[in-house]
Amino acid sequence: MDSPVSQNYTPAELQPDSLLSVGTADEMNTDVLIIGSGMGGATLAWALKDSGHQVLVVERGTFLPREPENSQPTEMYLKGRYKNAGYWYDGSTGKPFAPGVYYWVGGNTRFYGAMLPRFRRSDFTEVEHHEGTSRAWPFTYEDLEPFYSTMEQLLQVHGQTGEDPTEPPHSQTYPCPALKHEPVIERFAGSLRRQGLHPYHAPNALNVRGQNDRAAVATADGCPDETGMKSDAENRILLPALSDGVKIMTGAEITRLITSPDGRKVVAAEARHAGRTVRINAKSFAVAGGAVNSAALLLRSADDAHPRGLGNSSGLLGRNYMVHNSTFFVGVNPLQINPTKWQKTLGLNDFYEAGPGTPFPLGNLQMLGKLQAPMLKSARPWVPTRVLKFMSDRSIDIYLTTEDLPSLENRVRVDGDRILIDWKPNNLQPHRTLVSRVTKMVRKAGYPLIFTQRMGIETNSHMCGTAVAGHDPAESVLDPFCRSHDIENLWVTDSSFFPSSAALNPALTIGANALRVAPSIAQATKS
Repeated sequence: MDSPVSQNYTPAELQPDSLLSVGTADEMNTDVLIIGSGMGGATLAWALKDSGHQVLVVERGTFLPREPENSQPTEMYLKGRYKNAGYWYDGSTGKPFAPGVYYWVGGNTRFYGAMLPRFRRSDFTEVEHHEGTSRAWPFTYEDLEPFYSTMEQLLQVHGQTGEDPTEPPHSQTYPCPALKHEPVIERFAGSLRRQGLHPYHAPNALNVRGQNDRAAVATADGCPDETGMKSDAENRILLPALSDGVKIMTGAEITRLITSPDGRKVVAAEARHAGRTVRINAKSFAVAGGAVNSAALLLRSADDAHPRGLGNSSGLLGRNYMVHNSTFFVGVNPLQINPTKWQKTLGLNDFYEAGPGTPFPLGNLQMLGKLQAPMLKSARPWVPTRVLKFMSDRSIDIYLTTEDLPSLENRVRVDGDRILIDWKPNNLQPHRTLVSRVTKMVRKAGYPLIFTQRMGIETNSHMCGTAVAGHDPAESVLDPFCRSHDIENLWVTDSSFFPSSAALNPALTIGANALRVAPSIAQATKS
């Protein structure tokens, strides 16, 4: 599907020489080519801006305009104003579906709710779940911790330690104080505490002060934000990198990576730009197009030296696709209006890890941005809008996430230009248990009417795992620093590298890891 939005917008703060124009050239040169401008690509570009190397980010989308329609749910959810990712296909049925991804500068972070938790220390270890084992990562929480702190500074994260029993240690405090709960959410938090639970102020990168600010960004969980108060990969990371020497080419889709005759290095990328093919030569290549598109690109780049796809000697490229088991959970009190503007300030991890009464990990509770009738209408088109408005005016809205497990059968495949997703959810019993427990909690808090919807194949904003990192080349696609085991100048810096999915939002971990691996890319590019 094509977006109705103008493709010619550029942010006022963008330096004129940062946006590359190919002109009539058929070939370009750079030192480091970064494919994708979401959290992994933008953060890597920022980390390399002072490396002395020429850094070029190539993004298939363009800059998303900052316009009043950004914050209008009718435009976003009913008219599909910013949907531009076309269709993927369910591998089991062949049916197309519109994926929950977006091709704009800044990637999916333009639409996220800026919820930025650190993964828990246990997430980096081998964990037994109800239906199997969550794999250990090839590095520890302690290895990543300094980079978490840097990302929190970059994104101006608001948070508070000491409330959540699962919170891992921080070497630095959050740069901004936690966002306060609005009155309805504070009452909900009080009910949870009286039930013996430990609600915490969720780490969030929404830079609001008073209620007027909160009202201006009330739809920023799921919609773009035209105010600049939501920290995303474009405004907080990429634009500063572009002002400091990094270059970007937009509207250019990388369709293939080309290797040297011996297959040991990538020598160039082919980009489809303005109806023609442009060759981009580089010393180092970092793929950060998202777990599905990165795998698809490497699979499509198969050649004589790599007949199953680049970096696929293990046969694992595209496999172990994970997206979380997630449920939208709505509790309604017909007698009480919920006037909350920014609801996404509360989280709960009491059931995140196994413990007394919880033999297996269940997952995370976090608030959604306050739902409005047009957001519900897209999921329940047959329900009258007035009924949906009555519900959403009186609801609290929650997102429940349980870890799914890596499976060789859950995978990304390509068929020409088509992307096929083979996906069968697993580890569902803990998720059902989580929904049941939260139902009882929410009813005790005064919301007797409960409505739930578990997310399907099209909800993949937390996708990961298609090019897992590990020590053993036979059991992983990438090494611990996310370089291909097979190709010496190829890295993957989005969530493809995750050996397991955890049960928390992945954005901060993607960015922290990009900071972690950047020095190895800079060093390798010198040689």
